[in-house]
Parts: sequence; C-alpha cells; structure tokens
Amino acid sequence: MILVTGGTGLVGSHLLYLLAASGSNLRATHRKSSDLSRVKKVFGYYTDKQTAHKLFNTIEWIQADITNIPALTLAFEDCKYVYHCAAMIAFEPKKYELLKKANTQATANIVNLALVHGIKKLCYVSSIATLSNPENGNSISEVTHFNQEAANNVYSLTKYAAEMEVWRAAQEGLDTIIVNPGVILGAGSWHTGSGTIFKLASKGMSYFTGGNVALVDVKDVVLAMQKLMNSNLKNKQYILVAATVSYKEFTKKLALAFDKKPPKKEIAKWKLLLVCNIDALLSSVFGTKRKLLKANVKSLYTVSNYDTQKIKNALAFRFTPISQTITRVANQYTCEH
Repeated sequence: MILVTGGTGLVGSHLLYLLAASGSNLRATHRKSSDLSRVKKVFGYYTDKQTAHKLFNTIEWIQADITNIPALTLAFEDCKYVYHCAAMIAFEPKKYELLKKANTQATANIVNLALVHGIKKLCYVSSIATLSNPENGNSISEVTHFNQEAANNVYSLTKYAAEMEVWRAAQEGLDTIIVNPGVILGAGSWHTGSGTIFKLASKGMSYFTGGNVALVDVKDVVLAMQKLMNSNLKNKQYILVAATVSYKEFTKKLALAFDKKPPKKEIAKWKLLLVCNIDALLSSVFGTKRKLLKANVKSLYTVSNYDTQKIKNALAFRFTPISQTITRVANQYTCEH
C-alpha cells in the first residue's frame, strides 16, 4: 500500500494518476474542505472519462489533517511507501505559526509515524526555497547550504525545518528522498499556486519584472518522484528544475500561448515596493488580506541559476521543454474557461 498526503493538491493529484495508472494499491489523505472532484478532473487530462473514473475509484481516501496524529495513524496502517506532498504555501509573516504547524510539525508527525510503522521509503516534496544563492556566484546545487541568517521568508524557514525532520528520520533508519522543485507548472488548480499565473496571463499582462524564475512541469516532478522511490537510491536530495528563464521571457511565452501581446515594459522595483507598502497600510487599517509582500517583490527581481546534473545523472532524466509545458497548460486552461 502506498500513502500519498495532500492528494488533492497539484502534485498530489497528478502523482495519484501516475501511481493509479501503474496499478499501485493507493491510499490518500485529504482535508474535510478538500474537493475530490478536482482529482478526478486531473485524471481526465490523461485519459478518457470512463478510465479516469475507474482509476479514481481505486484510491482509498482518508480524511485526515496531517497535524492530527490519531487520524494519520489510521492512514498509515498497512502502508509500505509514503509520498508526503501536503504543505501550506504562504509568505505573510503573521502566518508563520500556521506554516510551522502545517509544514514543519506535520512533517515531523509523518516521519515519526513512518518510523513507528516500518515504512520502507518516504519521498518528501520540499522546494528550491530551502536552497540559498552561493556567495561565489555559482549555480545553486543540492550542496548549497541554507543560510539561516539571511532575510528568509517564513515559507522557506518552515520548509527547511521540515527537511531537517526528514534528515533526522534518515539518521534513525528511515530510507528517504527529498525533491526540491522550482515553480511547478500544471493544470488542475487554477486558483492557487502557479495556476493563478495562467489565469492572469489569459487576461493579458502589461509589465514584466527584472528577475528570473525556475520552472518545472508537474509531470516531470511526479515522474522523478516515482522513479526515485522505485530505485535503490536513498537518503538523497534532488533539485527538479527544467529551466531558469527571465520573467521577460516567461511572460512572453505565456502571452503567446494565449494569443496575447507580450509585455514590453519592465516595472521598476521601487514601484512594486511602494505598492507593497500601501497594501500593508490598508491591511493594517482595514484588516484586508495582503496582496503583495516584500518577500514576493524580492523574488521577482532575484536572479538565480540551478544545477540539475544530479537528477540527470541518477536517472538519465530528461525534463520537458518549458515552452511545451506552457502551451499544454495554457490550452487546458482555455478549454475550461
């Protein structure tokens, strides 16, 4: 039995299809508020409606908050392999405690139960947010140490702490794999994560920013995870990035995929910081949700490069060209809207 946490998320839903199609015996966790129909929709991207329905029905669903140990204990019964995909993504400093609970403490729960139940192998989905830019200007690799003294955002802090829980479990005898994907592009979750990028691009964009972005296809992420779990590799970490492109090039590719005019003007960083400060003031006075954070502005003007030779050497892995990914996902968005 294979357990997948966060089964209704972007990575979790695409992973479940890959595993179900391979005939795996599956169990997946979901929160009470989760929409399971989103997973069935994702299955429909890969195959006909009847087959998608049949594969979806092979999954045993367990309603379990990953911070709820009794519910998780039930989910772990008779399982041998675990893919831990569940996570909370947020960058607001005031959400630090929630992030710590959902990312760090929940991962500690997962690895502790994995040790207790004799799980053979665990794959944890982390993020490139836990990898810092090296001071010598070289590309970021798996051995680039996280700088805890830097001005890190609350999301990266909690994901790094979660990685430490996984490494601790490895020291205690659990075979583990950690993957660090970049921005994951895929269809199925249009109102969260990278899905909002396609939603925005479909309406047309006027500006781009000065940094670059590391991108990867969700299909590549889940395929790499499956291959790593099926291999003899253990207690290792792998960056999953297909390409790092400038925001100018990224927004151009998105615009062309939606038959829109590419943005021609770069917006100055100080202008976004000004908007950020106004947004913070309005949030403080009226209690509204923050729309733009300094951490987000910083990332939009950061230039980073990633070394993905490790995963390529380990599995002879080849990433899907980003232009191909953008075209596919944009077409799926257009078909649904």
